[in-house]
Amino acid sequence: MYKDRFIFSQLMDFLPKHEFNKCVRRYNGNYKAKTFTCLDQFMSMAFAQLTGRESLRDIETCLRSLGPCLYHAGIRGNISRSTLADANEKRDWRIYRDFAQVLIAQARSLYINEEFGVTLDNAVYALDSTTIDLCLTLFPWAQFRKRKSAVNMHTLLDLKGSIPCFIHITSGKVHDVNVLDVLPLETGAFYVMDKAYTNFERLYNFTKSMAYFITRAKNNLAFIRCDYRQVDKTTGLKSDQTIRLKGPKGSKLYPDHLRYITYYDADTNKRFAFLTNNFSLDALTIALLYKCRWKIELFFKWIKQHLRIKAFFGTSENAVKTQIWIAVSIYLIVAIMKKELDLHQSLYEILQILSITIFQKDLITQVLMKNSQQNENINFYKQLPLFDL
Repeated sequence: MYKDRFIFSQLMDFLPKHEFNKCVRRYNGNYKAKTFTCLDQFMSMAFAQLTGRESLRDIETCLRSLGPCLYHAGIRGNISRSTLADANEKRDWRIYRDFAQVLIAQARSLYINEEFGVTLDNAVYALDSTTIDLCLTLFPWAQFRKRKSAVNMHTLLDLKGSIPCFIHITSGKVHDVNVLDVLPLETGAFYVMDKAYTNFERLYNFTKSMAYFITRAKNNLAFIRCDYRQVDKTTGLKSDQTIRLKGPKGSKLYPDHLRYITYYDADTNKRFAFLTNNFSLDALTIALLYKCRWKIELFFKWIKQHLRIKAFFGTSENAVKTQIWIAVSIYLIVAIMKKELDLHQSLYEILQILSITIFQKDLITQVLMKNSQQNENINFYKQLPLFDL
């Protein structure tokens, strides 16, 4: 990286282009593409994500205003609204899904030692989904209710670094529990999820795969207590029991024992009941792991607020999935840059800075460090002088 390059171009240096080209060739993405390649499409959509563009016309106007600078920013193709719309409509969205998987592997290797609140050698994942509302008239293929369309973004989040390592996009009609049929299970890993995923036939697959799940127990759960362990009730724990599901159906769907833990949270004045197939961790750690599940809610809130996944530049299923996967890729590229450059700002602060400096010709590290120092000086200036009172 050197000073005479645009910050946008420096950011795109973190994009492994050899791997990107492999994904493009896998699905023949550049077939009949003369002036606007898949890389041009990705970079145009990346520009839209980073700067908060509102529409295809907005993207076209902004990029065309750069003139010759567009070439030096890394976008070689001719930018037009119709060309970008056709690319989003026709080019296989799986190109960007596969490329995001490459970035996921890279990001997870960088954040493997990141702390998330519980010291544990095993991998810990949080599973949940978020609903993205759509207009029924424009997106009839994703009909959710009588007068409403929506897509569900089912996400498995690695709590070490908050890296989304598995994403499955479905229409709003698909219930959360169905994602367990396609979820890859890792031996020895913990999967933390809410009670919407309580399906004992599917949960038994975790046990057979030697993976662990932690979920909330439903209020009407019928079980027989087989054993119990002493707990320290000053920590909020109320009970730690070994149970077996009651009734012919429940015992057939999940024939093994389960662990049933009850916990009282004084802050919210609520009582929680957890189910898990892990019997080695202490009960308080199980409760704390479930509390860390909230990180996936923060991830959904962050990505909806700061990236373009609530308003779409195309109406087809292919265009929607393309935009979501490119948004996820931008999140991962910024996370990778943050780690490799050892930046101390949050991802929110980095994106805010990039959104207004993306076509400056400065070192990206200097721009980000300068902003960090200015924030420190401002905070110091606001501090009341101790000895001048």
